[in-house]
Amino acid sequence: MNKNNDNCKQQFVHLHVHTEYSLLDGASRITNLVKRAKELNMPAIAITDHGTMYGVVDFYKQAKKQGIKPIVGCEVYVAPRSRRERCTVDGENYYHLILLAETDEGYRNLIELVSRGNTEGFYYKPRVDTELLRQYSKGLICLSACIAGEIPTWMLKGNMDKAEALALEYIDIFGKENFFLEMQDHGIPEQKQVNKLLVELSRKLEIGLVATNDLHYIDKKDAECHDVLLCIQMGKTVDDANRMKFST
Repeated sequence: MNKNNDNCKQQFVHLHVHTEYSLLDGASRITNLVKRAKELNMPAIAITDHGTMYGVVDFYKQAKKQGIKPIVGCEVYVAPRSRRERCTVDGENYYHLILLAETDEGYRNLIELVSRGNTEGFYYKPRVDTELLRQYSKGLICLSACIAGEIPTWMLKGNMDKAEALALEYIDIFGKENFFLEMQDHGIPEQKQVNKLLVELSRKLEIGLVATNDLHYIDKKDAECHDVLLCIQMGKTVDDANRMKFST
């Protein structure tokens, strides 16, 4: 963002966005998504679908057509250890991580990561690992993701030493200027708990903070339709009180 822009304080750019290509999870049609971002005078918007890049070309074309900057990314799944291991580690099958292409090389590396995740690391989800991240890190900006990210997960488990060690590892992989701790606040208690710890870690290690919204649909009125979409994904009905649903 241009710091010299007088409207800087009024601008917000979504960097954590799930479109219709996050199958049975995202309910944002790309054309409508970009149109709404333009209506809100947002200078740019990202695409970070779960483990895929199928929507990138359409997204790029629509953003250019609307005159806003497209930020190409992906919310990748990271294996607890090796992507080749087909097992649960510390109760986890995978963690979330946001990757954004900063350069053409970064875009090519992102394609490689997503492709290798699908062909080599598939276990419940297409997973990458630190070996691949180190190999294809150039030109990418990394965000620590939502509370399903590895750093927030360990914070919620009460292990700040592990969370700090992971942050240092990601700094080593992507560089201090290209790794950020991601904060979200959707009124979820776990997010409020993690956000305080993220601020502490940010100050201790001098890591930048980024505020995002875990965008899955465009307008408030879309919440009900999105809820039905989640039901289809989980094989549940809206009458099931014990099903997964967005709390806010």
